[in-house]
Amino acid sequence: MASADTDFYSDDPVEDSHSPTKKKFSSILAFLMLLVGGTYLVQTTLAANVSLNTGAPIEFGQGITATAACSGATDLTITPYSSFTNASGAGAFYFSSVKVSNIPTSCYGVDFTINAYDNSNSSPLALFNSTSANAVVYNNAGTFSRGTGTTGMSVTSGSGTFTVTFTAPVAQSSNVFKLTIQSGAHTASLTPVYTVGQVGPGGGFIYYVNDDGFDCGSSFTSTGSPTGDKCNYLEVAPSGWDSSVDDPAKKWATGSSSSGNAVADVAAIFNDATVYNNILGVGLGYKNSISIVTQNGLYNASSNNYAAGAARAYSGGSKSDWYLPTTAELNLLLQWVRGVAPSVTTTWTSYATINNPTYGASSAGFINSNYFSSSERASSVAYGQFADGTQFSTEKSGTGYVRPIRAF
Repeated sequence: MASADTDFYSDDPVEDSHSPTKKKFSSILAFLMLLVGGTYLVQTTLAANVSLNTGAPIEFGQGITATAACSGATDLTITPYSSFTNASGAGAFYFSSVKVSNIPTSCYGVDFTINAYDNSNSSPLALFNSTSANAVVYNNAGTFSRGTGTTGMSVTSGSGTFTVTFTAPVAQSSNVFKLTIQSGAHTASLTPVYTVGQVGPGGGFIYYVNDDGFDCGSSFTSTGSPTGDKCNYLEVAPSGWDSSVDDPAKKWATGSSSSGNAVADVAAIFNDATVYNNILGVGLGYKNSISIVTQNGLYNASSNNYAAGAARAYSGGSKSDWYLPTTAELNLLLQWVRGVAPSVTTTWTSYATINNPTYGASSAGFINSNYFSSSERASSVAYGQFADGTQFSTEKSGTGYVRPIRAF
């Protein structure tokens, strides 16, 4: 038996954990792992990569290909984009728009649904309207528009391509790891999505569309639309709305310059020294018109021959919310009539063709003369606009042509 202090011998090698070579190898390995991990972290947070089904990462702004059921063997190209949203002391990049191109004719009549996902959940991310996850686009024989339930985004249509832009995007681009696109049968909305030039629910023409919405209704509020929300559309009565003539010429108020309400201020209307062309004047004409009618009495063609009364008496499409437009609404209307791109902040003088077909006004039937608005300058002076774009103020006892509009 060996003693306690006898040396033990073995020819098996023993690894020295304190070896300088071992420590050097461990340090290198740790550095490599940190480098790889750090590169992946920078890639996913700064480049805001996404993948489409394959799991292969790509950057925003770079096109990727995929097929939808309707496209068969044709690859669609999907290009996501991000934009920076600033905030006080902060800010972040958000998934703000997506372009889909190379769409074949076999996809006519379908709804495209675009979703985005993070790297761990099976439920799609909210993309717009705080909680809306489905970006639905309708392919109407090659013309693309918003599908059902998609207020809060806009669609720019092109030949075989469309771009969806979220008005207020809510998905941070760093959280988007996968996009999907599906095609399916078109679902008609219970509340139709209209485009400029289409016939509206009142039988007139849609001449202005605002995806963000604007205040409207009899009290000019954010819940004034017929559905209890903001309004998104302005519709103008069709040519021949008045049974006697296309567009009748009316006084702004009852009475003459020395009698009646032609010299009476309408207390509920804000009087502006200059015409106001801004979004605050869009949707306000209904409230103005009600105030004018309240002062001037119910419209009667033989005795109360005035503009706002005639507009309010119109009931096309069985709608009771027709009214005389404000200067802002009239300005947009006559831009549409002349084929001028809409602007709520500027007026224009244009000698382009009246009832121009550019935005669908070819059969609008406007007269190349002055039209009244429901905007008031002073107790005896109101505003109007010529069909060539020139805005003016005139005595309420004078006459101007009348064309009703409505907001919804």
